[in-house]
Amino acid sequence: MSDPSSNPPIESTVAPPDSSATDSSATDSSPTTLDPPPVAPRRAAADKHIIYPSPLETVRSLLSIIVIALFALTFILQPFRIPSESMERTLLVGDFLLVNKMIYGPPGKWTWLLPYRRVQAGDIDVFHFPIDPADHVVKRVIGLPGDRIHLHDGVVYRNGQPVTEPYAVYESAYSDSFRDQFPAVTYTDPGVDTHWWQEMRHDEINGDLVVPAGEYFVLGDNRNHSRDSRYWGFVPRAAIVGRPFIVYFSLRQPSTTDLPERPRVTATQPPDDKLGHRNSALNRLANFARWDRMLRIVR
Repeated sequence: MSDPSSNPPIESTVAPPDSSATDSSATDSSPTTLDPPPVAPRRAAADKHIIYPSPLETVRSLLSIIVIALFALTFILQPFRIPSESMERTLLVGDFLLVNKMIYGPPGKWTWLLPYRRVQAGDIDVFHFPIDPADHVVKRVIGLPGDRIHLHDGVVYRNGQPVTEPYAVYESAYSDSFRDQFPAVTYTDPGVDTHWWQEMRHDEINGDLVVPAGEYFVLGDNRNHSRDSRYWGFVPRAAIVGRPFIVYFSLRQPSTTDLPERPRVTATQPPDDKLGHRNSALNRLANFARWDRMLRIVR
């Protein structure tokens, strides 16, 4: 038997590199390029895989959108369309408005954060029609609670002083002393609400109509073609819905109070000229809306 102590111990060794390889690496100084590893087909298939939401997730997303939209339309914004000429030229027939329903919110601990404020003279407001609360009407606030209002020759006087109204329009109309000399002594206009006529007698002092507490006197900007507080009375504070702040769309619709436009004739365009494309289908398609009124701020 051989002596175990005479055998050399076993160690982890590394085989020396081949001499030929060493010589090749020593003589060749050019860098060695490595080919990129092939793309695994499993990864390529995963990149092309599209995960669609389940029906339950789709329903949840739709419900979330509906809830947010209902909340906004109930408490924040509400769309309206102008159907009449009473607010021309500020608001035209066919204008679509967004109304801010939060601007007149009651004061509270969040007043410092939210833009609440009181109704002011000159504001354009949307409110429930006092005679038929189901309908909505838009007019401009002229008289605040406690103000003394009267009209002389169509000019508004508030607390004895004439009001500067750059927004007011006086289109041609028939003569009406009740409309222009308000409050009139005689009851001549059949469009005046009978209950309002009786109430107005109690609120008139020395030729002025005194606006009661909690109510407002409103007029249309198209003064000769507007049925407003002169004909049906004050607007209660509780009836005010909000203030329109932007025209987001406007259809080109005719106004019944506008005079018919006469064709413009120039030296280069005789009246019987039939050339051009004013009546083409493309021109009619492009002119169905008032594009210049898009996103116009209401003032």
